[in-house]
Amino acid sequence: MSTQCNACRDGAAFQLPFSMAFQPIVDMRTGKIFAHEALVRGPNGEGAASVLSQVQSDNRYAFDQQCRVKAIELASQLYDSNDQVRLSINFMPNAVYEPRACIRLTLATAMKTGFPLDRIIFEFTEDEQLDAKHVLHILRTYRDMGFKTAIDDFGAGHSGLGLLTQFQPDIVKLDMALIRGIDLDPVRRTIVKHTLNMLDDLQIMPLCEGVETAGELSVLSDLGVSLVQGYLLAKPSFEQLAVPVPAHVLLGNAA
Repeated sequence: MSTQCNACRDGAAFQLPFSMAFQPIVDMRTGKIFAHEALVRGPNGEGAASVLSQVQSDNRYAFDQQCRVKAIELASQLYDSNDQVRLSINFMPNAVYEPRACIRLTLATAMKTGFPLDRIIFEFTEDEQLDAKHVLHILRTYRDMGFKTAIDDFGAGHSGLGLLTQFQPDIVKLDMALIRGIDLDPVRRTIVKHTLNMLDDLQIMPLCEGVETAGELSVLSDLGVSLVQGYLLAKPSFEQLAVPVPAHVLLGNAA
């Protein structure tokens, strides 16, 4: 086992305190919350950059481990144990040495808190050059273990389509750059429309993030999008579960 694997085992090497905010992902068809995404924040609610700027090559392994632990611990305290709302956790592929070894602390935390493994979604951002073989190994291992998987910021990174040819995650989150102003831009509408058709053919659930206006939400509804996330519905809430504005109310305002 490598030095890197030893370093990330208990997260002790990342000394900067931090916490989490939660932003809901809403299912417009049912009107219910599908999941909450855990987003890193400073210990007093400071922006993510205040923490992420301190993540370096020598502590990213420990940071990744601590993020998982913090997200699960907080969610287990905040969630209603009777519902099926999922928890979406971001992970760093370059902070995972070997998936089954590096998942041990996550499994132990879920067992300790009683948080169901089948309600955890692991998502990663494809916004940097990554070893595709390594990423695929992680995603396939997580799926085999019963976790849901998601690609974040799809359309903004280097390898999204290439990854889809070899692995189909449960969820693909369309980058907010494709959603911003979609109600005013026919080019964006065309790109999103055909991306949605492709994902439907591949039996992948699309999620549109960064929704900020009722006009954007209305277009996404017309295109058949179910899962949405963004400031229009609810901003991230520090150490709490935000309550979103009902989509049907927002769509009524857009009419």
